[in-house]
Amino acid sequence: MFDLDGTLVDSRRDIADALNIALEATGREPLALETVLTMIGDGARALVARAIRLRTPAESSPEHDALLERVLALFLQHYAERPAVHTALLPGAREALSLGLPAALVTNKPRAITLLVLETLGIASAFGAVFAGGDGPLKPSPHGLEQVARELGVPASRAWMIGDGPQDVLAGRAAGCFTIAVPGMIADRERVLAAEPHLIVESLHDVARLASASRTSA
Repeated sequence: MFDLDGTLVDSRRDIADALNIALEATGREPLALETVLTMIGDGARALVARAIRLRTPAESSPEHDALLERVLALFLQHYAERPAVHTALLPGAREALSLGLPAALVTNKPRAITLLVLETLGIASAFGAVFAGGDGPLKPSPHGLEQVARELGVPASRAWMIGDGPQDVLAGRAAGCFTIAVPGMIADRERVLAAEPHLIVESLHDVARLASASRTSA
């Protein structure tokens, strides 16, 4: 099981661009890429809510809630129009997805945009199951991992959850998976380590080697 953003793909620029277009369309100042990165990982609604809190600090109110819905709609619209202008596969991603082993994607990214990214990058066929934002409880809930494990016919206890964020590790542990952290350019490394992954690797090349060795010894 793989996470998407920061694990398989570098999508930082496209996420930040779509968010800033949405903010500017509602009269808010754009955010620096480094700031946006601290907000990614818990789904589109959480991302937008965090951005609005920085640009419009206010308690919940009908006006604030309406702004959230407006910025969220604009973000999703612009992101769907340009889902992978700058997004690219990370080193080792294609290798890790080309081993012929059952693979699933579990991401907090909205499903429609997730599918657009997969199609654009030519990796949609690599996954036997996809669980994305809108399909049910998001990570760190284990729900998505348990669902794709059932779809693949593989016990979660025999699956690997591979991701770059604490949400991935926590979800994997809760589902009973072996968790592999690939600290990357989005999630804070210390937060990932604090979630206590079973294994930490530096790239997906390492994951591919481990998977290949595991298949050979099975």
